[in-house]
Order: sequence, then C-alpha cells, then structure tokens
Amino acid sequence: MSAGAFTHPALFYRDDAEYLAGLLPFVTGGLDRGDPVAVAVPPSRHAVLHAALGAAAERVHWVDMSVAGRNPGRIIPTVLRQFADTHADRHAHIIGEPIWPGRTATEYPACVQHEALINHAFAGREVTIVCPYDTARLDPAVVADAHATHPEIWDGDRRAHSDRYDPDEVVARYNQPLPAAATAAERAVSSPAELRPVRRWTAAQALEFGLDGERVPQLELIVTELVTNSLRHAATDCLVRLWLAEGHLHCEVRDGGQLSDPLAGRRPRPPGQRGGRGLLLVHQLADLVRTHTTPEGTSQYALLRLA
Repeated sequence: MSAGAFTHPALFYRDDAEYLAGLLPFVTGGLDRGDPVAVAVPPSRHAVLHAALGAAAERVHWVDMSVAGRNPGRIIPTVLRQFADTHADRHAHIIGEPIWPGRTATEYPACVQHEALINHAFAGREVTIVCPYDTARLDPAVVADAHATHPEIWDGDRRAHSDRYDPDEVVARYNQPLPAAATAAERAVSSPAELRPVRRWTAAQALEFGLDGERVPQLELIVTELVTNSLRHAATDCLVRLWLAEGHLHCEVRDGGQLSDPLAGRRPRPPGQRGGRGLLLVHQLADLVRTHTTPEGTSQYALLRLA
C-alpha cells in the first residue's frame, strides 16, 4: 500500500472459518509491521476473532460496535477517526463491522450511508478499513449495496475492484424520510427566544410518551441543538414533532433549508474550534439519527430507546 492510500474493502464471509481466513492475516500482518490495529465488531464476532488471535489480542484496540455503533452516525468521528487520528504518523489498520444480522429496517439506511461516507471521510488518508459482511445471513440487497459502498471486494481468495462502486448514489438513494405517526405532538418554533419554552414542552411530552426521566435532559439538548441549527443555518421557522414507533421516541426537527454536507455531524471538532458541535453532539446522544434533505426542506430525526 502506497503512502497516503486509503483502502476500504468489503470482506464477504459465510462462516467463522472464512471470517478468520480473511481477517487474521490482516490483523497479524499489521501487528508484525508495528502498525496500530483496531477491531470494532459486534460481540459474537469479537469472541471468534479474539480467541483465534491468542496472546496477540492484547495488542489490538477492541471496540464493541453494538454499543459504539448503535447509531451509525457516531462511528466515523468516535471510532474510526479517533483511532486513526491518534496514530496519524502510521498506517492504521481497522476492522469495522457496522452491518450485522438483526439491524432493523429503520437503522439500515443510516448504516449503508455511513459505509458510503467513509470513502469521503478518509480520502487521502493512510488508513485501511475492512468491513466484514455475513453473506450467509444478510439480505442479498445488503450485499449488493456493499459492492456500491466499497471500492474493493474480498471474497475468499479473490481480491477485486468493485465494478458497482458508487457511494454517492447510495447516499442519495437512502435519503429517505421517516413516516410520522398520526398522533405526533408538534410545535412550531420561529425564534431563539422560544428555545426555553420548546425545551419545557419537549420534556413534558417525552415523559407522557414514556421516556425514562434520566434521558429527558438528553432529548432537551438534542432539540436545542437541532432547533438552533435550523434557525441559524436554514433561516426559516422549524417544526418539532414527537411520536412513538418501534420502541423508540422519535424526535423530528424540520425546516425549509437543504443540508448540502452529508458529513455534517460526522467529523471530530478540531481542537480549539468554537462552535460547530451541534450535530456531532446529537449523534452522540441519540440511539439513531436519520436525515432527509431536499431543496424543499430538511428533516433531522433523532431516536431514543424507551428501554
């Protein structure tokens, strides 16, 4: 791999043997060269790889992707960039498995957009990020999307460039709205002076919907950041809506602007920079963040689990 080269392959595997055959050489090769290695996978995959590595596992930085990547919008700033930036003087080797059987249909658009946006977030960086896909249990449409979000495919002994690579098309295709419940509570906001009242309204509604009281301050902060962003950047009134669906409290903030930067909220804030952390903070607090943006307006959705 040449200096400054970013490599982002999808590893297709069907069982533990193929998983290890593809990943063990990647991990041990990096360790043998003295390169930093991180593994961010769900617990079942962690157990397989950790056991196979033996004593070498102690030299790997491990991340539970089911926690750190519950909201895929967190992964670039707090998992991938955090590790790569800490070792900016060396070629970082990272395994990241953000899509596994059990991801919901509501989560998946954010997951696949994350995979597409990695390519922009790391362009020109000396980093390799391998993303495993369990092709025996994932939907064929998920595997097809992996061809579009990864410029290289590893499948058994085969290493090939993807002839379907088109990450921007994936980001656009999954730019989808979430349907609001007919019983959604809503409140319009037209000026910063209304921030305190809308926070109080949000807290009261959230408790009525059954959100744990310890999470209500997190939701208030989410609403504050999203409404502030709307009023400042869209320069239009915005609408806050709350409803329940699939065991989550959904919070939507909609305005009349269009979000032009798909990586907004997914970059670590540079040291010393004032401001610019609103969407980044929302991604850290919410269990899932989805965005739908068009020339007619933008909706930011933040979902919080009820239990």
